[in-house]
Amino acid sequence: MDASLFHQCIGEFLGTMVLILLGNGVVAGVNLKKTFANGGGWIVITIAWGLAVFMGVLVAGPISGAHLNPAVTIGLAVAGKFAWSWVPFFIISQIIGAMVGQLLVVAMYYPHYVAETEAGLKLATCCTSPAIPNLFSNMASEIIGTVILVLGVLMMHSVVISAGGGDNIVAAYKVDMGALGGIPVALIVVVIGMSLGGTTGYAINPARDFGPRLFHAIFPIPGKGSSNWGYAWIPIAGPIIGACIAAGLYILLHHSGIC
Repeated sequence: MDASLFHQCIGEFLGTMVLILLGNGVVAGVNLKKTFANGGGWIVITIAWGLAVFMGVLVAGPISGAHLNPAVTIGLAVAGKFAWSWVPFFIISQIIGAMVGQLLVVAMYYPHYVAETEAGLKLATCCTSPAIPNLFSNMASEIIGTVILVLGVLMMHSVVISAGGGDNIVAAYKVDMGALGGIPVALIVVVIGMSLGGTTGYAINPARDFGPRLFHAIFPIPGKGSSNWGYAWIPIAGPIIGACIAAGLYILLHHSGIC
């Protein structure tokens, strides 16, 4: 592994760790007994998850570009914007970062995990589960949500043609907000959560679900119950399929000259 790749993997690890610490941290605060945030509700969770994305991007952006998500990494590779040879290293870094982030959540909220008697609420602080188990609906939720996320990421990096037509089409520009570049992605995550996330908890990120679920399986959380591995493949396969669809749409738009 060359130095540049190593440094970028460190960035992905740190950014994903922060993402999970804050993202699953708010779920723990809302779900677990005796926290001041207990019962805060879906709006609190979706807004905080968006801000968690922003903080993850703020940390990892200058180092690795802040993918923080295997679906984003794969989508960028399919679209020709990221080297396939680096994909496995980024994904492994993201998964490990997600596990360490979950370790920090459990360590911080440990007395509340002990106090909580419902195993399902403890699992919810680690990974996603369907509100109503339905293969088609659950898969569609993860695919559609990830299409919106990855297509948004790709379009933010594309050239946008200014208003006009024919010979009047003039200069183009790229969406570039410097250190604030994570805000559009954060807002996308918020709206996905509010609009589409109620069916599955909107993983839209295989590392975000798999890493903490694996942590839940191996770490001795008191009264944790099942890790629900029977469902675990959906928040992995759905986002990957969605990322590939988004990349395909982006390529189609790019080749047609629309973007």
